[in-house]
Amino acid sequence: MKVTVIGTGYVGLVAGACFADFGFDVTCIDKDESKVAALRAGTVPIYEPGLTEIVGRTQTNGNLHFVSAYQDAIPNADVIFIAVGTPTKDEGGSADISAVIAASEELAPLLRGCTVIATKSTVPIGTGQRLDALFRSAAPDADVAIVSNPEFLREGSAVRDFVEPDRVVIGAEADWAASTMRALYRPIEDRGIPVLVVDRATAEISKYAANSFLATKIAFINEVADLCEQAGGDVRSVADAIGLDTRIGNQFLKAGPGFGGSCFPKDTRAFVSSSERLGIRQRVVSAAVHANEARKLHLVQRVADACDGDLSNARVAVLGLAFKAGTDDLRESPSLFMVPELVRLADEVRAHDPVAMPVARDTFTGVHYGETVDECLDGADVAVILTDWPEYRELDPKMLAGTMRRNVIVDLRNMMDADTLEAHGVSVVGIGRREPVDAPVAHETSGLGQAAE
Repeated sequence: MKVTVIGTGYVGLVAGACFADFGFDVTCIDKDESKVAALRAGTVPIYEPGLTEIVGRTQTNGNLHFVSAYQDAIPNADVIFIAVGTPTKDEGGSADISAVIAASEELAPLLRGCTVIATKSTVPIGTGQRLDALFRSAAPDADVAIVSNPEFLREGSAVRDFVEPDRVVIGAEADWAASTMRALYRPIEDRGIPVLVVDRATAEISKYAANSFLATKIAFINEVADLCEQAGGDVRSVADAIGLDTRIGNQFLKAGPGFGGSCFPKDTRAFVSSSERLGIRQRVVSAAVHANEARKLHLVQRVADACDGDLSNARVAVLGLAFKAGTDDLRESPSLFMVPELVRLADEVRAHDPVAMPVARDTFTGVHYGETVDECLDGADVAVILTDWPEYRELDPKMLAGTMRRNVIVDLRNMMDADTLEAHGVSVVGIGRREPVDAPVAHETSGLGQAAE
């Protein structure tokens, strides 16, 4: 079976490489000729564990190809995946599907025979119906079936999520299209992983519903963290207590600076917008979106509180810039809001991230980058942990106490061993737990804990 993937971002490149690793003949299209040349040379433009190895292996065995021209990949394809970006279009939160439409219009005249067009891009509810009409008009002689095949990948574990998913969802109206798609996923289904064949609208809704539910779970535990700070509880223990309930589960119950990345912020807004166009108000998800936005506003205040309310003479070290560990993606990362504010308020801002600094250098101004954690922390009054990279958890308390100037860590990921650090003279300000009475700062009601309303 011949497979074509339009788009070589996180979704398209992972899908193309993994299908090629299953043994299919896969061609990926990207109009950026320099990117195509780099991929042909084995250079993967994104950081994703395991992806570089698969791209190299499947190009070597002849299963994976990269081209920039549609005519080199479309006419003989049995299945064409559209995996282009669908960013937020406006303040109303609607998704911009112009790239999906443009790709469809370009490939339509090249279609021959029976072809499945599958949307991997996260698209608004009803997009499949719109594409149906487009291809009936633009490719009247071709037998085309539009399928929704949403991805449920997590950056940092996308390869594993593709080959070992919790489930595969195929939204198809034609039986032959569903059968074709199941054949693609047979290596997964043969391992006992559920492959759900549903109608197209159900598949489109399932993607938005899944991400919106997980984002709401994060917003919820952050508000529980706010309560813990005022009542004297510990949100980590609360999360353990409720997470052991099988009806709830323990995933996405880590309190922190809020959800970010390429999916949750965009998809929650689009879910609300798509629903409103159909006359349905998503009150719960809307509240989660607003709570997440409000939470950002007091992140800098929490850092200022750790420096007695004044950052003007402070050297601030920011540990972690990506929105999560395991990726170099800064999209909707807390750092995008926090770093510019710290640059504005502090005397000096230093930053470190194990993989995201090349991207960060093109994003932030006024920041000094430490090539090592020690260099970043040297002489810092306060260190802010924004990303839960494992190497930050393993920092030597003696090194911290000997390197920093004021020995204060604002741990926005609750990843540090506060007892051990404080035994070495390093004060830790965490999330969702009452600070010890000898901590350098007492949080006021204007702090992060009051942000989500």
